[in-house]
Amino acid sequence: MSKPRQLIAAVDMGSSSFRMIVARVEELNKQSQIYIIDSLREPVRLGAGLNEHKQLDEASQERALNALSRFGERLRSFKPSEVRAVATNAVRVARNASEFIAKAEEALGFPIDVISGVEEARLVYCGVAHQLPIGQGKRLVVDIGGGSTEFIIGDDYEPDVMESLYIGCVSTAQQYFADGSIQPKAMKNAVMAARKEVAVLRRQMIDKGWTHAIGSSGTARALAEICVANGFTEHGISAEGLRLIREHVTAAGHLDQVTLEGLKPDRLPMMPGGLAVMSAVFEELELEHMDVTDGALRQGLLYDMLGRQHNDDMREITVAQFLHRYKIDTQHAEKVKVLAEMLFSQLLKQQPLLKRQLPMLRWAAMLHEIGLSIGHNGHHKHAAYILSNADMPGFSKREQLLLSTWVLAHNGKLGKVSEIANTAIQWAAPMCLRLAALFLRRREVEALPELRVKLQEQGVQLSVPKNWLLDHPLTQYSLETEFEQWQRIGLNLELVTRRQ
Repeated sequence: MSKPRQLIAAVDMGSSSFRMIVARVEELNKQSQIYIIDSLREPVRLGAGLNEHKQLDEASQERALNALSRFGERLRSFKPSEVRAVATNAVRVARNASEFIAKAEEALGFPIDVISGVEEARLVYCGVAHQLPIGQGKRLVVDIGGGSTEFIIGDDYEPDVMESLYIGCVSTAQQYFADGSIQPKAMKNAVMAARKEVAVLRRQMIDKGWTHAIGSSGTARALAEICVANGFTEHGISAEGLRLIREHVTAAGHLDQVTLEGLKPDRLPMMPGGLAVMSAVFEELELEHMDVTDGALRQGLLYDMLGRQHNDDMREITVAQFLHRYKIDTQHAEKVKVLAEMLFSQLLKQQPLLKRQLPMLRWAAMLHEIGLSIGHNGHHKHAAYILSNADMPGFSKREQLLLSTWVLAHNGKLGKVSEIANTAIQWAAPMCLRLAALFLRRREVEALPELRVKLQEQGVQLSVPKNWLLDHPLTQYSLETEFEQWQRIGLNLELVTRRQ
């Protein structure tokens, strides 16, 4: 018997275009299939609004917010768990990204994650892999966006190599064809500059090898449409087709004079930049032909959402890999996680909305000693550095920052993280992690007493059996020091002793 239909949506805030897709999920015999039922595209060109100071200008922000408002209207009936919105390179590099994201989330009505280049590559491959047959050997997937280009080599649903370069159709068009002029020398320079970037990956990619190349997203589809419409190739993109397109546009000399069949007017401003980058990819990786697919980041977001719903969360896999890579004491980490969860579950009874913090608390507990791989002194600081800077597939930038901050807060002075929150509810999860680490500091098998916690107006009350505390003077001293730390950031951790 099939389950009720579910609608989910993905929003891709690219450097060139903003796109949204709405899909119907149908499940039968524990298998999920996605059917796209609606899509919207807005040529926002957000990346073109980055000025010389890496600030998004007012005009580009206004275009973006207007587009997101329209998307938000379409998504008004959706729950937060049914929508995933991400921002890519233009927002990654913008110095005023946090201010823009706050306005963007208000316009859209849903949270927006800023994702890393490697995470973007993973999601692109996820989207492409679900659009293609399995068992066809290794694939090279190239996704040319507005401000970055992702390269992935994988087999079936498993990516092997994931890389991202800061070259794209918008940034290249701005640098070499800003006034609409398309001169042969400018095109040559644009291709050579892009080749220089791709050359960094050349050896790694060629050594891995692939059986066929796939292009995804707007640039690849636009170039394929031009190649086919003008008879340069029967399908996809060919090296000869790219050469003929370059000849045509440089002979035209200006965007206004380009008359290629299959070229849509809204793609025209960015086409020379995308053409230069794709030409560089073909030349540097020695490609003769590339097929094109509709699957890309948006589809990857949808399938990633399904994975999280079905307990196949990439973030869990990443945490497991980090436990192995950094040789973390998993037995101790598991004990800290269990105790932190036990404390947190008591607070959940008072404030059910805290439930959304639970997955992050579990991951923070498992990874809180990752810094010991560098050294014991200041290990919580080492841990925070690793977690904020490492490539962590499945995690957004915001999630990485939160994870890093909670792990930093599990030990030492709290002043260094006092700005992240100002209420007991916001501090509930890191407080539980900190208490769990404190009570398990001796790493002994000895059973702990029943610990009771409850939220108060300005903090948390902790109840501990009096006799146990008298038998553990080091823990009692640590708790007294702990109270002082919380008071310094305006919160109270009240200790109450009881008979049992």
